[in-house]
Amino acid sequence: MEIKTFCLLITLCLGIQRSTSDISRRQKRAWIIETFTIDEGFDGPFPHYVGTITIDPNISFFEIHGPGVDKEPLNLLKIDNTAKIWIMYPVDCEEYNILKLVFQAYNKEKFLLNTRLGIEIVIDDTNDNEPKFGNQTYEVTIESTPLQGTALINVTAIDHDSTEENSKFSFSIESVTPTPQNFQFFINKEPDSGKGTISFKGCLDHEKAQKYTLIVKATDYGQPRPLSSSTTVIINIEDGNRHLPVFTNEKSRASVKEGQEDVLISRLHVIDKDTKGTKAWKAKYKIQGDKNNNFRIVTDPDTNDGLLYVEKKLNYEDDPVKNINITSENEILYFICKVIDRNTTGLWKINTIIRSPFSVAQSGTRAQETSHLSTHHLTVTVEDVNEAPVFNPPNKTISVFEDVALGFYLETFTAKDPDIGAASTIRYIIGEDPAGCVTVDSRTGEITTSKSLDRESQFVKDGLYVVQIYAVDNGEPPQTGTATLSIKIMDINDNAPSLDKNIIDMCQNDRISSVNVTALDPDEEPSSGPFLFKLLGDVKNKWRIDPEK
Repeated sequence: MEIKTFCLLITLCLGIQRSTSDISRRQKRAWIIETFTIDEGFDGPFPHYVGTITIDPNISFFEIHGPGVDKEPLNLLKIDNTAKIWIMYPVDCEEYNILKLVFQAYNKEKFLLNTRLGIEIVIDDTNDNEPKFGNQTYEVTIESTPLQGTALINVTAIDHDSTEENSKFSFSIESVTPTPQNFQFFINKEPDSGKGTISFKGCLDHEKAQKYTLIVKATDYGQPRPLSSSTTVIINIEDGNRHLPVFTNEKSRASVKEGQEDVLISRLHVIDKDTKGTKAWKAKYKIQGDKNNNFRIVTDPDTNDGLLYVEKKLNYEDDPVKNINITSENEILYFICKVIDRNTTGLWKINTIIRSPFSVAQSGTRAQETSHLSTHHLTVTVEDVNEAPVFNPPNKTISVFEDVALGFYLETFTAKDPDIGAASTIRYIIGEDPAGCVTVDSRTGEITTSKSLDRESQFVKDGLYVVQIYAVDNGEPPQTGTATLSIKIMDINDNAPSLDKNIIDMCQNDRISSVNVTALDPDEEPSSGPFLFKLLGDVKNKWRIDPEK
């Protein structure tokens, strides 16, 4: 044990003629400060001599107080009547780095002097604490697509030694299992902190290993022997998108009948070498050349196939053949990394290809590879079906008086067959004619009246009578087109007024008796009221009607 003693003795000189009572009345007759140093690394034997306090000869008795004596750490120090200091057991600098003692001094006559002896016992720090990590194990899961230099995980440690020389430490990676290929882990310590950041240089690859176990050591700079501790860091590597999906066939054909929609017409197969079920494996498809957005494609979640549907109806007459291209990528970033040069300092020289789904690939420095998406060419044949004849226009409205003669010409409807090259014959027939008022020429589509039109008929609503005409082709199977003719019937005075009652009962008495008579006419104005009333028979001076108009 090394003991260093520093002694500062300050003595106030006393006149030799002074009496004892003069000494007792004197304040601060002597002031002495002494410092002793103890190495916390000393481990015995105990008790161990530390040093001797230098005191004024006038002091013959003293009482000592303070840490190490009557305060914590209790009974660490012992001072005998010769002022020798002994340490009784080891002391930790990180808990008590300095002990300050004071005592009251007495002269030979046991008068209390105001002299206060101050003693400092400094506990010198030794390197007795190793850096300790915050966790015994650290673990992180990352994708295999980060670029070199990316921070993967942080570890923290702390050294409880008191002095900077003993508490400073550094990190190092002692081992990596399994041995990395094409990359190397490294750790950097942040200045003035206990944090270390683990990163890598080169190219991570899930296909080489899915998990790496690192032993990370923290070593201090203490002397004479540096201390250290270690922790385990587990880095899990998820499957990154190292492979693009590839179609099993470059070309195929499909067919669909015109007019169909929301029907599956093709199932496209791809192969992806990434781990099944991961985002790196799941395919996304894109259709090119579909100007009218007739198609849509979705991914089968179980098989990764592309399911192609007809989204909007196709027309054989517009385009009997559709040619589209379909490309496939994955849900996540496509990333390729290749080591070019393992630099001795700094990061390595690498080539990378990075591509977001359905975007232009971006190459790293001096990259010589390019990513090519797998493409499938699909020819869709639209099958012709017998389509219904089409009227142009399909709706017409005319106005006629209700007293037109039988066979009166009303209107002509013409329909055409939309099928290209069709040699079909179109036949016109009556579809709906609730009152049986019209007829149609089956060859020309000319419509005439078959009986008088009655505006007051129950089948006429608000003066409008509606009939439907069908155009039927001779295809297989036959198809029918529909046209609507709305006939606005104009009113004429073709209905006589009538009384609402044919017989009226009256009671005769001494006074004048009266009754109301109401007339009705189904015609509209001006062919209806006002009405002229007249009594028939022998009514003179017996009956009268008021008013007659």
